[in-house]
Amino acid sequence: MIPATSFKGKTIALFGLGGSGRATARALIEGGASVLAWDDNPDSVAAAESEGIPVGDLRRADWRKFASFVLSPGVPLTHPKPHWSVELAHAAGVEIIGDIELFCRERRSVGGHAAFIAITGTNGKSTTTALAAHIIAASGRDAQMGGNIGRAVMTLDPPAQKRTYVVECSSYQIDLAPSLDPTAGVLLNITPDHLDRHGTIQHYADVKERLVAGSDTAIIGVDDVYCAQIADRLERAGKEVIRVSKRLALTDGLFTDGSTIVRAWGGRMEPVVSLEGIGSLRGQHNAQNAIAATAACLRIGLGIDEIQAGLRSFPGLAHRMEQVGRSGNVLFVNDSKATNADASAPALSSFPRIYWIAGGLPKQGGIETLRSFFPRIAKAYLIGEAAPAFAATIGEAAPYEISGTLSAAVEHAARDAAGDQTGGEVVVLLSPACASFDQFKNFEVRGDAFRVAVAELGDVEMIGEVR
Repeated sequence: MIPATSFKGKTIALFGLGGSGRATARALIEGGASVLAWDDNPDSVAAAESEGIPVGDLRRADWRKFASFVLSPGVPLTHPKPHWSVELAHAAGVEIIGDIELFCRERRSVGGHAAFIAITGTNGKSTTTALAAHIIAASGRDAQMGGNIGRAVMTLDPPAQKRTYVVECSSYQIDLAPSLDPTAGVLLNITPDHLDRHGTIQHYADVKERLVAGSDTAIIGVDDVYCAQIADRLERAGKEVIRVSKRLALTDGLFTDGSTIVRAWGGRMEPVVSLEGIGSLRGQHNAQNAIAATAACLRIGLGIDEIQAGLRSFPGLAHRMEQVGRSGNVLFVNDSKATNADASAPALSSFPRIYWIAGGLPKQGGIETLRSFFPRIAKAYLIGEAAPAFAATIGEAAPYEISGTLSAAVEHAARDAAGDQTGGEVVVLLSPACASFDQFKNFEVRGDAFRVAVAELGDVEMIGEVR
């Protein structure tokens, strides 16, 4: 745990007592702060109280005594309406921050020597975070990974000179971290997402920009207009900017030439590392993740050989184009994390012949933007609430059935893929382009159910364990 010693002797209000909220409260208490915590969920309040965290209804508190208000990132800060606790903090003139801000202040308070890579973007940030942390750890260095992935940031080991932090930051967390100051800040991409929480795409982009604006070096994917504009703006302001691209041959920055990551500068180009044959990094989207992770690792001093070795040994992340099993020439891939059409596009672009399982709780726009990939679809197996709408969009562009449930879709897709006579590898792909909440608690549960259904087919060589 990282004791929040920079808050020693201060009285802090805290709202949101899930796992990360309780961890943050404990870090504040261990650092010498006086904490009063609350949650709208009585069970969460009871859990915190059982752990010795002081609780009390913040509606009845004297806000004049609070130096800071620590808010869980899942609680509305601005849209669609500020939470009641946010309104009380604003009325009292109390700063509103989150656990990432606590981490940044603590890192500075002990000298700021620990390298810090912060990563954000609409898509790919978890894979890029895990990949960068894996490369660093595989090189024999101390890599601490957390934030929006894995461990809550304040549960990581305390800052030390030879320790490197790799932290995934959601837009919600960035919104609560006004002094976010990584050694290397990575912004992968921006597409419309979380607009219910940010109001407009421009406000969402502005929040994302704060991460790279506060960094020593800004590593920015320039394949979308919002990020390209951010890179130009920060460079004009004097920020060190490293542009990365999965499709543009840059004159200054890192990009891919086939399976090779190339670095360009001063009119010169040199190959850096190769992605050839790395199954866990298949697809253009993973090329972008690998380029960004490579740039970040170069920035903090890793050698090219160390980065190449880390890339080759990366196992990939669960539910993100995860190879879960194989039966003859049929590969089963779990891409349950693809909860919107933009997130499904990379997987659909990575395989030439696909038995596609899609559907769930639909997002705005459906799958219309995926139309260019329909020729790759041998057959679609549609599940959940989105099935009728997805069927209407596919129309006569590809064969489809409304399977209804995931287990039925897996069974039917596996049968049809096994009988495919075209030759070469075919893929049974779960890439739903939908949220999971109509049938599953979350995308992880959905992905685990896919893996179980594949294992139950009986003639599949599974890759990894069945969770």
